[in-house]
Amino acid sequence: MNNKQRALNLIGLSQRAGQLISGEALVLQAVRSKKAKIVCLASNASENTRKQFLNKCEYYNVPVVTEFSREELSHALGKDRTVCALLDKGFVHSLQKLL
Repeated sequence: MNNKQRALNLIGLSQRAGQLISGEALVLQAVRSKKAKIVCLASNASENTRKQFLNKCEYYNVPVVTEFSREELSHALGKDRTVCALLDKGFVHSLQKLL
């Protein structure tokens, strides 16, 4: 299993552990309230969505990962998603090690 697949499994695991939120409105809210520790944005997200999240995350100093496609993220989360945010430092640390 490669690191990318491990990272996606970790994202799924953090969701099951209740340490992940997904969906554009919820993730934006988490970034604003500084709950989001890292944001995973689909590499093939729309131009508008990309710009919105990259700007917001830069402003609030939240790291952004764009390694995964929308399909990969959706598969890992079991629902159709373009963006998600990890809320737990432990998961974030593991994710950053894998990438």
